[in-house]
Amino acid sequence: TPADKKIYALRDVTATIDNLSLISSSIMSKKLAAGSDKILLDVKCGEGAFMEDEEKAAELATMMCKIGKAAGKETMAVISDMNQPLGRAVGNSIEVIEAIDTLKGRGPEDITELTEKLAGIMIFLGGKAKTKEDGYELAKKAIKSGTALNKMKEFMERQGADVNVIDDYSLFPQAEYKVEIKTEKSGYINGIDAKLIGIASQHTGAGRAKKEDEIDYASGIYIEKKVGQEASVGDTLATICGNNREKVDRAASEARKAFKIGENRPKAFKLIKKIIEI
Repeated sequence: TPADKKIYALRDVTATIDNLSLISSSIMSKKLAAGSDKILLDVKCGEGAFMEDEEKAAELATMMCKIGKAAGKETMAVISDMNQPLGRAVGNSIEVIEAIDTLKGRGPEDITELTEKLAGIMIFLGGKAKTKEDGYELAKKAIKSGTALNKMKEFMERQGADVNVIDDYSLFPQAEYKVEIKTEKSGYINGIDAKLIGIASQHTGAGRAKKEDEIDYASGIYIEKKVGQEASVGDTLATICGNNREKVDRAASEARKAFKIGENRPKAFKLIKKIIEI
């Protein structure tokens, strides 16, 4: 879909980035060009997502599912929460490590749940399970038995990657500097602004501010306390990693503002808010 990049640039200068029809056509053109018979979309909503409102996210997801159906592809969408960072790692190498940990059965609860649900729905769409629930169980079994991790190794081998990283994380790029953000008052984590964490992570060197910037693959932010967890004075909220001390200190200052601490434990939120089928 070579035209998409040019159309996106046009949208940028005409302030039409957030037009639902243009978002839908941009995303679905690439999905359809890939040639898949079945398509599953994970549409985020919340502070850290492009679609902050759940209703808008559902509207976008429905529109994309209709496009898929019109093209003869069975298409479903999951609306999932992004009011706090998904998992604990925000960066490059540390996110890959977290993904490997998830396939080893020891990933964060939210990433594990989302992985099992998305994989389960794809198993169902692929005709390998009679119901979505059966698909979820098969996905869980694939992780528990090591089948999922072995499949990742196979993918990596076929692409010429070093599979030794799966068992030896020291082979990943390592950060020279690590700064911990400490809790200054006791209470419960009432919220973590995913957008602020994303911006802070970019400033560690994990992302680009402009096209020419080089990415530091070892940098990023590791969230130590998630929403709903109790924190005491001096507990570590997050660890900021990178190879440029000035950038790490700046990111730490920004990331600190993302944590909201209150006296009362917040209500548990639902990770998967809705599944859309057309």
